[in-house]
Amino acid sequence: MLITCVASVGVGLWVFSNHFLTTDIPAAISHPMRLRVLNCILQLLITWGLIFEKLRICSMPQFVRFVHDLLPLKKHPDVVVKDLQFGTIPVKLYQPKAPASGLRPGIVFYHGGGGILGSLKTYHGICCNLCKKSDAVVLAVGYRMLPKHRFPVILTDCMVGTMHFLKSLDTYGVDPARVIVCGDSVGGSVATVLCQKFVDRSDLPKIRAQILIYSALQGLNFQSPSHQQNKNIPLLNHNLAFYCWCGYLDISPSWISTVLKGAHLPAEVWEKYRKWLSAENIPDKFKKRGYLPMSREPLNEAAYLETKITLDVVNSPLIADDEVVSRLPEACIVSCEYDILRDDSLLYKKRLEDLGVRVTWHHMEDGFHGVLTTADMSFFYFPCSSRILDAVAHFIKGL
Repeated sequence: MLITCVASVGVGLWVFSNHFLTTDIPAAISHPMRLRVLNCILQLLITWGLIFEKLRICSMPQFVRFVHDLLPLKKHPDVVVKDLQFGTIPVKLYQPKAPASGLRPGIVFYHGGGGILGSLKTYHGICCNLCKKSDAVVLAVGYRMLPKHRFPVILTDCMVGTMHFLKSLDTYGVDPARVIVCGDSVGGSVATVLCQKFVDRSDLPKIRAQILIYSALQGLNFQSPSHQQNKNIPLLNHNLAFYCWCGYLDISPSWISTVLKGAHLPAEVWEKYRKWLSAENIPDKFKKRGYLPMSREPLNEAAYLETKITLDVVNSPLIADDEVVSRLPEACIVSCEYDILRDDSLLYKKRLEDLGVRVTWHHMEDGFHGVLTTADMSFFYFPCSSRILDAVAHFIKGL
């Protein structure tokens, strides 16, 4: 017992000194102490998870998800919630309790978390609020995650769940002309990829719109302005981002330094995708805060062979062919200034607009990656999360 207490205190002090005291919290973020404490709790959970992983008790992702899911669900009296199974895929259905005058929009929601965090339970409050604010039917799709399940499981599970829903819209009172896919972080990546894959599916209702909230849209370039500027800003810092990237794609973490130097891809690949990935496509106002253009080092052939899976458009939908992107439905894109993935949203916004796809863009000047998940928290609530939900609901009501 004494050893356990000493270990707990030691881990707590280590996290406190390495994260609470040193974490970079930009002045523009409201409630900086709140974010500092929230990040410290997250880092404490990750640290204990890694310790349990070393002791072979459980994996870090399993431990963090277990603790997150211990929090009780808040009740929303205006929303009817049902737990369903589409085959083996768990889903949650959210429907407004008030009677409808006609068919409602349908939102298929994919939660974020990088494949290691998040669940249907942790996103329950977000989906309830989205259902209530937009007067829409929301289907949240669950999927299998790390460490047991890697690429392409997240995508295939979400595709199966979405197809089940699209084939039974009348059962849930959903207007087949107003089906929207929506997700945050890796969930936004799923929404993007499925939109691209469903473009040619004449056997399914057409997707009306895509809502992408600080989405992960490419896994090639880690030298962008936002990666340099926000690499140490919570809740998604450089280390956690690469943990998720390596874990999901089953890439050895030993290649991280090579990837950061841009030596994991041949020169001809960089040249091919420069028109879509280059910082030249990002407005100058986003480059003023600590950005320094970097030259890429010569190709490491071994790294390329082990990381070229990132060139698959299902892992980097930002580089999909023009012929596909030009036929996508209109988009609502939400980006956050203090997000390591901010530039993915900016680059995809430009691609869509250049190809004639209508884009509604909301940029949260005080936002950070993961802020949406605070929408239903009490002490850790950030007003930015409500602004994101209001912007998304307004977009849906305008369809």
